[in-house]
Amino acid sequence: VMGANISAGKARSINGNNVNATITAAGTTQATATSLTADVNVITTATTGQGVILYSGVPGDDQWVYNDTLVDIRVYPHTGGSVNQIATNGAFVLAPKTCSHCKLINSTRWITNLSA
Repeated sequence: VMGANISAGKARSINGNNVNATITAAGTTQATATSLTADVNVITTATTGQGVILYSGVPGDDQWVYNDTLVDIRVYPHTGGSVNQIATNGAFVLAPKTCSHCKLINSTRWITNLSA
């Protein structure tokens, strides 16, 4: 987009890439976890087992989740969704100080790559 002489600000508004840098995880189930709404999400407050939920976007959407806490958190797909080989509505654990790049590949399936 920027190669077409579109400013960085306009490119971000077209492509998304909004950041929420202070998120508090909540709940211990998909129904009670904190909903993520940004493209880049930084979890700054959590207790062990609390979680967040990926948004229900459109195929091709990306969502980044960084766990900037000192405890494991759970990352859930949107209701009716799944992540990698995990069962529908099941969470994966994101360790402290690690990141997950999630990509929605169809209306119900996320694939994710976890940092070390």
